Amino acid sequence: MVHRLFNAVTPEAMHQSSVTQLVLASNMNLNVSHNCTPPYDQDRIPLMVLYSMVLIIGLPANLATVYMTFLQVRRKNVLGIYLLSLSLCDLMYLGTLPLWTKYVSAGHQWVYSSLACKITSYVFFNNMYISIFLLCCVSIDRYVAVVYAVESRGLRQQKLAGIITLVICLVVAVGHLPVFTMTEGDADSGERRCFEPGQSTTTVTGFNYARFFIGFFIPLSILVVTNRAILTNIQASTGLRPRQKVKVKYLAIAVILFFMVCFAPYHIILLLRAIMYHFPAFQEECHFEKSIYTPYTISLGLSTFNSAMNPILYVLASDNIRKEIRRGLASFRSRSTLQPRYTDSSQHKMHNSKNSSDAAPMRGNNDT
Repeated sequence: MVHRLFNAVTPEAMHQSSVTQLVLASNMNLNVSHNCTPPYDQDRIPLMVLYSMVLIIGLPANLATVYMTFLQVRRKNVLGIYLLSLSLCDLMYLGTLPLWTKYVSAGHQWVYSSLACKITSYVFFNNMYISIFLLCCVSIDRYVAVVYAVESRGLRQQKLAGIITLVICLVVAVGHLPVFTMTEGDADSGERRCFEPGQSTTTVTGFNYARFFIGFFIPLSILVVTNRAILTNIQASTGLRPRQKVKVKYLAIAVILFFMVCFAPYHIILLLRAIMYHFPAFQEECHFEKSIYTPYTISLGLSTFNSAMNPILYVLASDNIRKEIRRGLASFRSRSTLQPRYTDSSQHKMHNSKNSSDAAPMRGNNDT
């Protein structure tokens, strides 16, 4: 009996059993892959609302500040170089939002070419980090002007500020060139995703570490150190009124607070993704797709809010810019008050001219 059972397990049966196990394993993998699909619908409405708000607020604000900071640059204001560059950078940044809004509204399907996906992502991430480094330049320039007011007269020059801005743009642009070679930007095939977070690789993990430490942690440290030094120096000054000191205090707090709100969530998630790469079990369990995807996309969208806040925090907080706004408003009011008088005067002249022209034929007729 045992011999008959043993002979029943033939090689063909064993082969069929192996095939069956492989099919079951394949189906399980497909189910896991299906279950790992990110919840694209969860972030659609929040991101569309967020992108729309940032575009509505940031576009006119940055257009206005480009004009005002350009006037400051013409007046040889060193800080104006950084503020003008920051506003131009934010405008380029805002220019990608309509495309991302279209992408989100279409269920995370890129309707354009892969090249358009890569260029849009390249501009988006380039301007994010150019903006971050320019914010550092603004804080460092204010720190030097306040703490080393006398010594900085020879250092704070427009030419040097222009060179620093150019170097920042070139370094960030070169650092993001690998965007054009990443497979995440191949949106012409498959599900037409555009740089959606997928399975981490060594290259992506290295980028995430670099973006966290170089693009966030170091700039945050610079902002904290410089604004704290500015605040300490201003508080110790005897030539400023208490109201001015309170204003500087709130500005320093607002700068750091908004930087944290806009950039901290996104970069913390990048750091978590980089750390999770060293623990394959988390990737096999689809931990990212299940729990972090929606916070990741919302935090990335939140980083765009910085473009709308920069004109308020930095440009409008500048005394020279506020004076420029007051001069512009005063000029506008003076023109608006003079316009009715000019119109009445013009109408009066036209009326007299009409009367004289009407009288001339009458005199001519009488002569005949």
